Amino acid sequence: MRTLGHFINGESRSGDSARRHDVFNPTSGQVQSQTVLANKSDVTLAIDAAAKAFPEWSSVNPQRRARVMFNFKSLVEKDMENLAKMLSSEHGKTLPDARGDVQRGLDVIEFACGIPHLQKGEYTEGAGPGIDLYSMRQPLGVCAGITPFNFPAMIPMWMFGVAIACGNTFVNKPSERDPSVPLRLAELMMEAGAPAGVLNVVNGDKEAVDTLIEDPRVEALSFVGSSDIAQYIYSNGAAHNKRVQCFGGAKNHMIVMPDADMDNVVNQLIGSAYGSAGERCMATPVVVPVGTETADKLIEMLIPRVKALNIGPSLSETADLGPMVTAAHKKRVADYIQMAIDEGQDLIVDGRDFVLEGHEDGFFMGGTLLDNAKPSHTSYKEEIFGPVLQIVRADNLDEAIALPSDHQYGNGVCIFTRNGAAARDFASRVQVGMVGINVPIPVPLAYHTFGGWKRSSFGDTNQHGPEGVKFWTKVKTVTQRWPDDVLSSEFVIPTMK
Repeated sequence: MRTLGHFINGESRSGDSARRHDVFNPTSGQVQSQTVLANKSDVTLAIDAAAKAFPEWSSVNPQRRARVMFNFKSLVEKDMENLAKMLSSEHGKTLPDARGDVQRGLDVIEFACGIPHLQKGEYTEGAGPGIDLYSMRQPLGVCAGITPFNFPAMIPMWMFGVAIACGNTFVNKPSERDPSVPLRLAELMMEAGAPAGVLNVVNGDKEAVDTLIEDPRVEALSFVGSSDIAQYIYSNGAAHNKRVQCFGGAKNHMIVMPDADMDNVVNQLIGSAYGSAGERCMATPVVVPVGTETADKLIEMLIPRVKALNIGPSLSETADLGPMVTAAHKKRVADYIQMAIDEGQDLIVDGRDFVLEGHEDGFFMGGTLLDNAKPSHTSYKEEIFGPVLQIVRADNLDEAIALPSDHQYGNGVCIFTRNGAAARDFASRVQVGMVGINVPIPVPLAYHTFGGWKRSSFGDTNQHGPEGVKFWTKVKTVTQRWPDDVLSSEFVIPTMK
């Protein structure tokens, strides 16, 4: 059986740990490989490599760092099909979804290619008598990313793309469930011209995470995953004097106004609620129809579409969704569906008993549709992270706005309407970090910034865009004066006279 180790200092290593984690093929349900779970010495070795590489890499001028990113982008594009198949076979998402995963990561790499401009500081001439002020954005040092199973290409590139372009070196701790793509990306970064040690990958669990938190040489940590773990990493990382950004769970709502184009709403919901088996932090697991007539019409149109979802193997080009990542995760989602039923929600379509012919042992689940979810229900309060859509009815726009605004999570929200005034009011008042207007998954493009509110985000700086450059650099401000005399005995604090 194939064993997947680590990528440290420019080469593959098996590491010292004897612990292993099974990597499944979600379509067949069989173990296809094993991940070596790093111990403290393995992670320390990766940090050693990153620390050793930092002085050289940080002194490379921005243009040359940008050329490495351009080369990396080209290599990833050439390897797209291999990466997509690798990703699909471990995660379970279909091939078109897997290509999208890689491409959305590449969007940030493209943004990072502009680092000569993005990392420029500011300059003020004549801030005082003969005094000029300027600032420099300098790299932090060794940085680390802890990335989730659901986007094994996109989110690592969101993190290390900007961090490395800024002159930092990086240690990525990806999910042990689907480790192949992050390892391959590290190989491609070396092929692109980055020196050994600039990008390292260590597979592991809590022991690896705690080592990254506790090692004083790691200057910054970025994390995407559940909110409980996000809060743990944020609190402990900050306690160890690190810069930390952590992105947690989500319960994104789609508000449907009575004037919305219902055909468009249903088409968008099918993709945003059930695509990638609902395993997206920006999925749409809650729909809020405003008014009884809107709700009844929506349900009538959704039922045949949910029942007709095309569910297929992970390597399918045509399926709407593939299997879930593991049997344990499938069971977790099924338990939430039963919880919702026990809480009094109406089960409209039940996807729990779906079996794909020829792949009976795969981790497949059909689409589930639930009506009459209430804000008091635990299944509504928590993130299900599966192909499950809950309907929460609202009588008016104020009630609809209150639902996502009062929820513990505040990642994404959207409204579907033809009324510009209602949309503007909604965007202004709703207490959520990313808002879509007739857009179901409002993920900003790479040159803007990504991040939610409340328990969806810990820290005050978001991912990619200008906020990403800000997070992965520190500002140094210089106040300079060149006196007319060779020497000047006047040493006073300058004022703006």
